[in-house]
Amino acid sequence: MDNSFKDRLTSLFPNDKISTIALTIGMSSVGLSKIFSKGTLPKAETLIKINEITGCDLRWLMTGTGKPYPDSNQAKQTIAVESKNLTNLPAIYNVLGRPVDIDEFVFIPYYEVKAAAGSGYYNSDENNTSVLAFRKYWIKNNLRADPKHLSVITVKGDSMEGVLNDGDNILVNHANNKPGSGLYVIRIGEDLIVKRVQSLPGGRLLITSANEAYAPFEVDISSPASDVSIIGRVEWFGRYI
Repeated sequence: MDNSFKDRLTSLFPNDKISTIALTIGMSSVGLSKIFSKGTLPKAETLIKINEITGCDLRWLMTGTGKPYPDSNQAKQTIAVESKNLTNLPAIYNVLGRPVDIDEFVFIPYYEVKAAAGSGYYNSDENNTSVLAFRKYWIKNNLRADPKHLSVITVKGDSMEGVLNDGDNILVNHANNKPGSGLYVIRIGEDLIVKRVQSLPGGRLLITSANEAYAPFEVDISSPASDVSIIGRVEWFGRYI
């Protein structure tokens, strides 16, 4: 039996920092840290989301009893039941009255989180409020990504103006959370920012903005005590005209 909920949860995300796990499951890092320190459990909807993301056993997640993943027979039974239920779903049509195959789509969670294209934006409550639909073919063949590692958040501020504008929705791949070069969402303390990142020797990152009014700066992510984490790479954006 695992000793605590923290042990069980972190074992499901062995390569991720607490801040990354928190965003993935729809919580703030502060809120998750409070749960860890108090030795309590998150809300039921959060537990269910963890189950949906990882496929872990809910009873094990809540109590530590049993195994983190159901055995193969249980998994096969679950898949069979779900497949049977899908055949009973009503037909779905687009706005032109033509049938739509819902299995062609994946539904990526949208969070009420703002990644600042500026000097930082404090996020105290990271709730999954809705979803955006993307075609499975595009996710698999264009992004080459696992939908379970994706989420959509909103850009706030003008430091990336011309590349990412205020109010843009961005698709973040949390699996791409290692130092690299490109557009990334980064957490510095409680500030969540989206910037152009360049990997430097010695575990340092050069953070630059598209807007020249914002000076570039460096951060060090090599130290275990660093309060900086890479949340994920920006793979796509959507914009209102």
